[in-house]
Amino acid sequence: MLNPVRALIESVGRLLARLNLIGRSRAQRISDLAWPRIVTGLARMSKATADVGMVGLALGPAAIAGVGYGVPYWTMTFMLGGGIAGGTISLVSQRYGAGRTDTIGRAVRVSVVAALLVTLPLVGLFWAMPGPLIRLIGTGDAAIGYGTRYLQVASLAMPFSALNLIGSRTLIGADDAWTPMVVRAGGAVVNVAVNAVLIFVFDLGVVGAALGTVVGSIGGVAILGWGLARGHLPGLGALPVQVDWTAPYWHAADARHLARISTPLALRKVAQNGGQFPLLAIVGLFGPNVVAAFVVALRVRALMNTPGWGFGLASSSLVGQSLGAGREPEADEYARDTLRFTVAAYVVVAVAVFIVAAPVSHLFVTEPAVQSTTTALIRAACVSVLLWGVMNGAMGPLRASGDTTWPFYGQIAGLVGFALPLAYLGATTGLGIWGLYGTLFVETAVPAAVIYYRYQTEQWKRISRANRQAAVGSA
Repeated sequence: MLNPVRALIESVGRLLARLNLIGRSRAQRISDLAWPRIVTGLARMSKATADVGMVGLALGPAAIAGVGYGVPYWTMTFMLGGGIAGGTISLVSQRYGAGRTDTIGRAVRVSVVAALLVTLPLVGLFWAMPGPLIRLIGTGDAAIGYGTRYLQVASLAMPFSALNLIGSRTLIGADDAWTPMVVRAGGAVVNVAVNAVLIFVFDLGVVGAALGTVVGSIGGVAILGWGLARGHLPGLGALPVQVDWTAPYWHAADARHLARISTPLALRKVAQNGGQFPLLAIVGLFGPNVVAAFVVALRVRALMNTPGWGFGLASSSLVGQSLGAGREPEADEYARDTLRFTVAAYVVVAVAVFIVAAPVSHLFVTEPAVQSTTTALIRAACVSVLLWGVMNGAMGPLRASGDTTWPFYGQIAGLVGFALPLAYLGATTGLGIWGLYGTLFVETAVPAAVIYYRYQTEQWKRISRANRQAAVGSA
């Protein structure tokens, strides 16, 4: 059966190889690891985008704004789990490359415990007081009400989403991107169908969208956890690693190394997502229609960013395996080729969406004035996402080697130094909507420049050598 995502990615890889921009054999291996993760990302981001579209069609722009106010809180916990999972893929890929599969399960158990310790307190907070949290950034009583109901229910999915990421990164670090794709993308498709029933048939609105997320997250964790325990999944075959879920659940050396890698990653992700709180508060000064348009643009940009999920993780896995085996020149080649591959894929996606921005905006909103603003912001997002391609491509080798501090600095600089001031100037001066266009651009351009600079210094290789023994693991 033709897989259009795989066909497109492999076509781009072959073109780059013919132009002698990347190695042919490396292009194929990068494609093999990247495209399943891209499919997963498309399915999951399509699910999130469909949620916005469905509540918008059912309840109007206020519901879109409400979900937009709730999503940054939900995503903050997801980002913390993603930071821990970033450390997991570093540990797993280097151990897999070094042949130390006996210590992979230990690293995974430590990652699971860390994820639960981080996410469960936030679940309690968001469940207990969603209203005051939404009011911190929200405007409009209707939007605040929708956001409160959405956040309270969706918070229950947070720890399961973090565990999903750890299971997925474990398999990708061991060269298996297919299994996470089938489990997580399949779950996202089912999730969209469930949400449609809950929203339109049972008339649950934003609560229905949140409940679907909870059910889908629990199902994904159950399947991945069961498969890793058995070492195989029915219909998918043997998995490259097997995890013994019995005690001990903590190993001090692994925990310390995981913390060194994951803490900057998690802080960067929290800064990236946390910036949505003051940003949405500032955008609220433009009025609820602009908030709705901005939320749609962010959802579309997140959907366009899915190639980075695949290429970034492919880079982390392949570079990490080469580093674990002590093959630094090979690691350098994979890092360089994946970066070029990533940017080329983003160009294709951004140009395509820029062309069809107007029809895309019509899928979310029906009011002509809101449609016009939404279309313009989507096109600005198309430009900004190109820099996200640079960021994701250069981030892979840094994450694989444990060099994860500079990306955090870049994210903070882009947010505090540029994005928020531009948005505020747009809301309070004659700059107007152009301030939001500029915000979308600098939010990705500044961290992309910092991360690319750090990658070019090749300090990640030196850091990898210093961390090699801890990363590969000891008995």
